[in-house]
Amino acid sequence: MSTSSTEESRSSEARMPEAVIDDAMIESMKAKAGVDLRISHSINNEEVTRIAVAKFAGGIGDINPLWTDAEHATDSDYGAPVAPPSFVIGCFSGIQFGWPGLGSFHSSTDMDLLAPIYQGDVITATCRYDGFTGPRPSTFANQMVTDNFTNTYTNQRDEKVAEIRWQVVNYERATARSASKTKREPLVLPHPWKLEEIEAVEAKALAEKPQGAAPQWWEDIQPGDPISSLTKGPIGLTDEVAFIAGGGTPIPRLKAHAAALVDYAEHPAWSFRDPVTGAQEPIYAVHYNNAAAQAMGVAYQYDVGFQRQCWQIQLLTHWIGDQGWVKHLDSQYRGFVYLSDVIELGGVVDSKEIDADGEHVVHISTFARNQRGGDVMPGHATVALPSREMNVSPAGSRARVPS
Repeated sequence: MSTSSTEESRSSEARMPEAVIDDAMIESMKAKAGVDLRISHSINNEEVTRIAVAKFAGGIGDINPLWTDAEHATDSDYGAPVAPPSFVIGCFSGIQFGWPGLGSFHSSTDMDLLAPIYQGDVITATCRYDGFTGPRPSTFANQMVTDNFTNTYTNQRDEKVAEIRWQVVNYERATARSASKTKREPLVLPHPWKLEEIEAVEAKALAEKPQGAAPQWWEDIQPGDPISSLTKGPIGLTDEVAFIAGGGTPIPRLKAHAAALVDYAEHPAWSFRDPVTGAQEPIYAVHYNNAAAQAMGVAYQYDVGFQRQCWQIQLLTHWIGDQGWVKHLDSQYRGFVYLSDVIELGGVVDSKEIDADGEHVVHISTFARNQRGGDVMPGHATVALPSREMNVSPAGSRARVPS
């Protein structure tokens, strides 16, 4: 078949299943509230191996040797090789659930980090659907509903190591796509960087080092202090692929050829047909495939919500050093981080206290600003720091002999 006839046989635009929110759909989803979901098809890591940790750390761009240098980790207060606390996201992040024919965006996360994850651990994830709010009117897509989920992660000792409460906005794709054509943000994409601008960004990123073994003492921190910065970008295709390879794929795990076709035949909402290649691609391709992104009503490929969450955690672990611990964090994902964007993450200390657990903690407001000045991930965090006066190490108090 010639190229011209092939192009004529396919639509010039990618199409995904489309639906509107109606009473039957709402009643169906109400009946599912409180259900523990089947997530076996979306588990990416279970065993915390050296290679799994290295792939995940590389996939989020984390250069902290605490995660990848066994000698460094063994010499730390943990006493053995550990994974970044965000590693649970590389075990299981999220799934597509319900609302057939609607588009969806991960919109916010609230997360408790409870215990270290050691190499050799086995992590078991669960996901509960907690119901939804809405529908509510939207200028973006006529109507929206917001789903609520809770993920829990336990190790082989049946100890809970983390809990994530997250929200997903679901919207009517057809109206969103129509609105995007008439009300699209006045953006030039990809961003027209000059070479010297890119080189300056890369130099800044290379200069940002983790605190490491040097303690970040609680006594030295005051309200109003800035924390260290973390730079990401310009975001490229490989940045998204690396996150996927490290375990960031939500639904389903990436497969090829017949293995993928079997999944798509059973779950048609998991895929769309690429108008250029003719291949079926996962919905997840919106993060690296422009045709998929536009079919979702978005101007260009964009990042993953949980990927952004990993950046926030990395920002904090860089600042607190090897002896600190990230206890809690939350974030909202506002707007898109498009391929070619540059994101500068940072934060400011709001307050400090000795909390109910007796730990010396610092409360922080965090941000993630793009080159246009927009905060695409406002958030908060509570971190425990070592105390010079009390001679206490939060990492040391959580350390255990790996099993």
